[in-house]
Amino acid sequence: MQRTLIALTIAAVAALTAFAPTDGARAQKGVPTDVIKELAPTGKLRVGINLGNAVLAQKSAAGDLGGVSVDLARELGKRLGVPVELVPFQAAGRSFEAMSKGQTDLAFFAIEPKRAAEVTFSPPYVVIDGAYMVPKDSPLKTPADVDRPGIRVGVGLGSAYDLYLTRTLKNATIVRAKVGGGQASIDLFYAEKPDAAAGVRQTLDAQAKTDPNVRVMEQGFMEIRQAMGIPPGRPAAARYVRDFIEEMKKNGFVAAALKRSNQSPDLVAPPASN
Repeated sequence: MQRTLIALTIAAVAALTAFAPTDGARAQKGVPTDVIKELAPTGKLRVGINLGNAVLAQKSAAGDLGGVSVDLARELGKRLGVPVELVPFQAAGRSFEAMSKGQTDLAFFAIEPKRAAEVTFSPPYVVIDGAYMVPKDSPLKTPADVDRPGIRVGVGLGSAYDLYLTRTLKNATIVRAKVGGGQASIDLFYAEKPDAAAGVRQTLDAQAKTDPNVRVMEQGFMEIRQAMGIPPGRPAAARYVRDFIEEMKKNGFVAAALKRSNQSPDLVAPPASN
């Protein structure tokens, strides 16, 4: 009788164990296994952080990373129940290359047709104005004035605005910095003196505040829609990231993260249309 009771007890415990969540499953809060495997195949979430866009990410004097993209990466890792490895880059182009080579699992990019074959984008979480900075006495007043023969436009190599202007400018000439990032466009403007420098409005506005000899056009030339990006061919991860970004916009997480990093919460992208 005693042996029978022991056997039944062991069987019951085994049955309960088979259906009980592991510590990892509890940490993952019900996230499907295929999502975790697609987003963090090495067991940790390796995230490319673009420091070339100061709206999205910043690095403190002590070397700490912060900003809305950093906060989103950490929150995603928390939900997946995996450690997060932040991999900083000085330009989006470098971050794109790293993900293409399998060195990161996720990164933050502007939604761009040229990258679409190699990146699956989430809906945008932030929308930023792309603008032109020109000399204060420049006759160029609007973006339409820039696309004329003989006009030279400085850009950061491989930036969202480089890709966009390469596709859309018909008459002006693009002058590319040797590297990417918002500061590269500004440095090129002073070094090679193109007629205009293209960049993120916030970065150009900050420069104009320090130099009375330049101004930023009031009208932007593009909307830069910033999104999470993952490698293609990961359908479960793509669905999860899409829902994650929409939730983070809706519940105020993105707006709060922007505010914490001294950026305007008005930059939050609207809900996805479908």
